[in-house]
Amino acid sequence: MNKTLNVIKNMNAATLNQEDALTFRKVTPARLPTNRSVVEPTPEPPQIEIENSPEAGAPKKNNRRRNLIAGVATLVVGVSTGIYYFEYVAPYESTDDAFIEAHVTPIAPQVAGRVAQLLVQDNQEVKAGDALLQIDPSDFQTKLDQERANLAASKSRLEQANAQFTVDQAKVEQEKANVIAAQAEAKQAEADDKRYQAVGSFAISASQLDLAGTQARSAAAQVDAAQNKELAAEAQSALDKASIQTAAAEVQSSEAGVHQAELNLSYTQVKAPEAGYVTHRTVEAGAYVQTGQALLAIVPRQVWIVANFKETQLTDMRAGQPVEVTMDAYPQIKFKAHVDSIQSGTGPRFSLLPPENASGNYVKVVQRVPVKIVLDDVAANNYVLGPGMSVVPEVRVK
Repeated sequence: MNKTLNVIKNMNAATLNQEDALTFRKVTPARLPTNRSVVEPTPEPPQIEIENSPEAGAPKKNNRRRNLIAGVATLVVGVSTGIYYFEYVAPYESTDDAFIEAHVTPIAPQVAGRVAQLLVQDNQEVKAGDALLQIDPSDFQTKLDQERANLAASKSRLEQANAQFTVDQAKVEQEKANVIAAQAEAKQAEADDKRYQAVGSFAISASQLDLAGTQARSAAAQVDAAQNKELAAEAQSALDKASIQTAAAEVQSSEAGVHQAELNLSYTQVKAPEAGYVTHRTVEAGAYVQTGQALLAIVPRQVWIVANFKETQLTDMRAGQPVEVTMDAYPQIKFKAHVDSIQSGTGPRFSLLPPENASGNYVKVVQRVPVKIVLDDVAANNYVLGPGMSVVPEVRVK
């Protein structure tokens, strides 16, 4: 400011209008009583008008330029924010209430016994059919030997029943032949008796006539006896058939016993039903285990994600839409996936104690619906992914 005033003072007076450039205020001293002194006010410095100078317009131009730049910057930021929102925020739905799930298979023995050998360790990878542990098979081997002996005895009784049926069937045939022979003799005796009766006492004696009658009656009685023997033989044959059926049933029962004993013996070796990893192992070698007791669990490699989205986020969500998954364990990696299905019902509806909205005071709460998401990225198999791990899925719904 001082520099500017010095420049103005040194300017040539001929180039300026002295009356316009400088203005002085003349102060006339006031008349005061004689006993008071007069104090003259100090004249004000001249006011110099520099509005028409080149330096006066520079700040205004700078202000306009700054305002223009600020407006353009604000517009650019607003447009960029809108583009970012409609391109990267609005088309997506995300939630941090999401976890990895899998078909966890608990392993339990089908027979009771003492664990003779433990064949796996914690977190060991196994294949389907691999042996996990061995239960002492001694008692089950003894039971199998006993059932095999019972089967042999049952088969022997069946063979005896078949042989007896063959013998009794031959007796039936023999008795049938005896009946035919007795009938022939009875017919002959009856014919002789009739002839003797026709001749009478003129040709034969009375004793011969009586003898012929007696023989005829005896032959008829022998026919009845032979027929009764035939019926008895047939009944014995039928009884033999029943014995054969009983023996055959015993053989089947013994075979079933042997099969069951073989199964129980095979159950002493507990095997993995599917491929996966050994987890939650609670059994040790030498422990006595009961039937159905949980010993360990198998977690397969195939996993998926269950994301609990708010019901207000499901408006545009459909099966098949692409998903980008970020896992807390691997935050630097984004896995590709897709929406597999949406559950027909909220999570609380299928809980142990579902809500009863008809009783008490009702407060509306936004419900969450489980959505199943399946991983598409094959590279996910190279990472440790287990049930319960936290993930953040981002579904592109538009």
